[in-house]
Amino acid sequence: MKYTEEHEWLDEADGIISVGITEHAAKQLGDVVFIELPDVGREITKGEEIVVIESVKAASDILAPLDGEITEVNEALIDNPGLVNEDAEAAWFFRMTTSTPEEIDAMMDEDAYKEFAE
Repeated sequence: MKYTEEHEWLDEADGIISVGITEHAAKQLGDVVFIELPDVGREITKGEEIVVIESVKAASDILAPLDGEITEVNEALIDNPGLVNEDAEAAWFFRMTTSTPEEIDAMMDEDAYKEFAE
């Protein structure tokens, strides 16, 4: 897994990248009560706001970690947004393909992210 400074995790397998938020981010948000996911097929640009998360504490956006296309969304989060609080690293928001796979290598690994998050 790789991590961004925006507290997102990326897990790549066979060219498909799953994206979610880290345990650290989920704890900071508190109880998640609403999630708005992007449309499948949407072309995204790195840094673009693509997911809206609302919690009892605040509203937050998830930014596109890479350029690419949304290939799947986690529909279970629409009906049960609290899954993010139960296991942030299992509750992926969307899956995507990217036109810039080399950018994944430049992201933080788990040790670097833990140091960053402290």
